[in-house]
Amino acid sequence: MARMSHKTLVSLPEMMSQNEAKDGQPNTVGSFSSWPRRLENVFPVYAMGSSYPVMDSSLHTSDFVDPIWDAIREEAKLEAEKEPILSSFFYATILSHDCLEQALAFALANRLQNPTLLATQLMDIFCNVMKNEKGIQQSIRLDIQAFKDRDPACLSYCSALLYMKGYQSLQVYRVAHALWGQGRKVLALALHSRVSEVFGVDIHPAARIGDGILVDHGTGVVIGETAIIGNRVSLMQGVTLGGTRSEAGDRHPKISEGVLIGAHATILGNIRIGECVMIAAGSLVLQDVSPHSIVAGVPAKVIGRVHEHYPSLTMQQDENKNLSEEFFCGKDEITEDDCIH
Repeated sequence: MARMSHKTLVSLPEMMSQNEAKDGQPNTVGSFSSWPRRLENVFPVYAMGSSYPVMDSSLHTSDFVDPIWDAIREEAKLEAEKEPILSSFFYATILSHDCLEQALAFALANRLQNPTLLATQLMDIFCNVMKNEKGIQQSIRLDIQAFKDRDPACLSYCSALLYMKGYQSLQVYRVAHALWGQGRKVLALALHSRVSEVFGVDIHPAARIGDGILVDHGTGVVIGETAIIGNRVSLMQGVTLGGTRSEAGDRHPKISEGVLIGAHATILGNIRIGECVMIAAGSLVLQDVSPHSIVAGVPAKVIGRVHEHYPSLTMQQDENKNLSEEFFCGKDEITEDDCIH
């Protein structure tokens, strides 16, 4: 399967507008910074080209190069051979479809259907949005790559697509976000409510989330209306990006790219988490965090510096202990420079 350098990726639009910058400084949440060469081996991105497979009967799927979809089909064939009892399942969910968008729409519709939201209706909604949104077509591939690369429990692309509710809930959010932007807010909120009910994941349709996102396990994740998450971020179960006041307005966290947020960490308020920060499990973050910091505790304090450029890609959460010992070695007390900025 051919791979390509990150340099050939289609660039993504900036996620922050000028009025969201702080103190006259440009906001880097969601922007692509240059990747160190060695990270190409940590987070390989498969060739997608500038054209994406779409569900258009006037086009031939053979005209497009989509290695991820090709891999999913091969995996499904192999799994069907290993478990003949599941052959009909793999045919219905993957092998009978022409592209990743169609298979994903089918999987999501069948997971979310209920007596008043029929699977056929949901599949039409998902297909129509994904067919017309090039950004979503890119996002679903970068997200599934993130699951395959970073989650050791993810055995294949196929397993992420069919079984992992973190991936599935994230893709429903992407459709709901597109609908929200089109002014179809009631439908977007209906999908949001259904995802919360079925998956236990609560992502507001108005939140803004980048690409290459891992929502590991997914259970208990809450992302508020004005939250913004940059590219290549990893969130563990139980993470909350919440507000600290009841008034409307910009009240949720801004998470820069490359951040790793540990299980049941809570980040509250309109605060900024800098690039490549590692937030330890169970932490309560109430203030801005400088880039490349490791924070832990209730309330969270800086306990060290990140050695890896992208902790979200390496998922090395066990570095906290060693870095903490290194950081505080020989210190009798915490100084002002050690605190969150």
